[in-house]
Parts: sequence; C-alpha cells; structure tokens
Amino acid sequence: MFNKLKQFNDLKSQAKALQDELSKESITVSSGGVEITMDGNLTLQKVTIEEKILGDAKKIEKGMVDAHADALKKMQRKMAMKMQSMGGLPNIPGLN
Repeated sequence: MFNKLKQFNDLKSQAKALQDELSKESITVSSGGVEITMDGNLTLQKVTIEEKILGDAKKIEKGMVDAHADALKKMQRKMAMKMQSMGGLPNIPGLN
C-alpha cells in the first residue's frame, strides 16, 4: 500500500512539474486577419483583429474559429513533445 502511495505522490510531482513547464509555453497563430496567442494551459491570452476586416463579422468569426483550432492543435503537439522529453507517463498499475 505504501508503494502505491509513493507512486501516486511521484505522479503528482511529475504532473506539477509538467504543468509548471507548460505554463511557460505559448503559441501565436493567425488566420483570416485574426491573430491569437494561447498559453500552455490552453488559455487564450490575446486576440488581435486586423483593421481591414473589422466591418466583416463573418470573416472575424471564421478567423477566430480557425485560429483557435490551429493554436489548440499546435499547443497540444507542443505539450506532447514536452511530456515525452520529461520522460512521458510512468507505469501506473491499473491504468495500463
């Protein structure tokens, strides 16, 4: 039982270290005149809209959706690479 508790605490420490590392990451992408910045916690940090599309709500909406999807995909890829570089997920009994 103490061994499982130690494994749980080790996993908790690894998860915290990973979260700390990921919080330092950010990615900026542009689509259709909209630029967004997302951090490693998948929080939208900044949105910039080019003046030339300000009067076109459809372009803004599409740009926001497309940029967000692209940023999310790129950040998830970055997160997976960071996890892998930190040793990946440990063998946890019952989860394999």
